[in-house]
Amino acid sequence: MMGGIAMGLGGIVHSLITVYIWVLIIGALLSWVRPDPYNPIVQIIYRLTEPAYSLIRKIMPTVFNGLDLAPLILIILLQVLDVILVNVINAVVLA
Repeated sequence: MMGGIAMGLGGIVHSLITVYIWVLIIGALLSWVRPDPYNPIVQIIYRLTEPAYSLIRKIMPTVFNGLDLAPLILIILLQVLDVILVNVINAVVLA
């Protein structure tokens, strides 16, 4: 029973990480085309991504040759976190 609950919660967290990664990708793509900053969707994406970007920027420099790599760094970190989470949940469920 606990294994099912752990798998369910793990699935929810995995889905949230995946959705946030897509929000990061969309935000990075939008930054290339300079959309209307007053558009509600652009504002939501900015509000969802900018706190994480600022945290990454405090920890390390992210701008190289004029290109901000904060989205890429964050996506890689989230992917690593997701893989670790899935492996831990599988180990707990199978134990």
